[in-house]
Amino acid sequence: MLDPSLPPLRIPTFDDVLAARARISGAAHKTPVLTSRTADARVGASLFFKAENLQRGGAFKFRGAYNAIAALEAGVRQNGVVAYSSGNHAQAVAYAARLQGVSATIVMPKDAPEIKIAATKGYGAEIVFYDRYTENRAEISHRLAAQQRAALIPPYDHPDVIAGQGTAALELIEEVGAIDMLVVPLGGGGLLAGCALAARATAPACTIVGVEPEAGNDGQQSLRKGEVVRIPVPKSIADGALTTHLGAHNFPILKDKVDDIVTVSDAQLLETVRFFAERMKLVVEPTGCLAAAAVMHGTVACAGKRVGIVLSGGNVDLKVLAALLGER
Repeated sequence: MLDPSLPPLRIPTFDDVLAARARISGAAHKTPVLTSRTADARVGASLFFKAENLQRGGAFKFRGAYNAIAALEAGVRQNGVVAYSSGNHAQAVAYAARLQGVSATIVMPKDAPEIKIAATKGYGAEIVFYDRYTENRAEISHRLAAQQRAALIPPYDHPDVIAGQGTAALELIEEVGAIDMLVVPLGGGGLLAGCALAARATAPACTIVGVEPEAGNDGQQSLRKGEVVRIPVPKSIADGALTTHLGAHNFPILKDKVDDIVTVSDAQLLETVRFFAERMKLVVEPTGCLAAAAVMHGTVACAGKRVGIVLSGGNVDLKVLAALLGER
């Protein structure tokens, strides 16, 4: 059911992705596409890693946040924006709002990573905390938005957010050419939906796969059932993918354009975090490793193919990273 506090249902298209690219040009980084001979040899494929961990704010979320704020009418922008997020969308909205001279209030869980809380505060946003296991972040955000007469920018269930996220795949394919497969992390579905729009338009024959943590496979269940499935709040080290359901704006896109959704374990995510740190000298948070973990552990069969992989973020507390790298 569509959230009544959101704009009328408008399913974004590839034209919206192109419009988003124009809006965020000069603001969002065109992140590099990285390769690794070691990774290629391990999988037997040509892998192209879109390094959104090097995006402004440390994650792909900046694309959608900046686009959504830039698309607001002036009369709406003056009242500011409200968002809810476990971290990366929080930072992205806070940063994008500051760059555009817009005030921001962010609803964050009390147990969000310290580095993400600090960054969100550092970008000038006001933070309202909640308990993710006993309180409803959407309800809190709706109430605040109504009180402030501000625009609500959800982390994934918004057409302009989805369109902005799709620019990551658009850049990837434009840089490396035709790909046989695109593998994308999946939490709430905004990144995967946006990337699917871009991939179907620019590499129509490629296979599109989303990847979730094992503990939170609501997207996998939804795709196979043909309707949005809701689950309890999952627990995983992939803190950016602890969503309970897909969005009304993105599920129709996923159902129409995504070929499969698979899952990976926390142990596989840990090993992938370690691989990027040791072999590619990259800091990639566990959520950001979802797609890569599926490819590098054989969950997705891609031998002999050209595979685009989105590394969705790198915002991990250094103490947590040290603990993760120390686990064997």
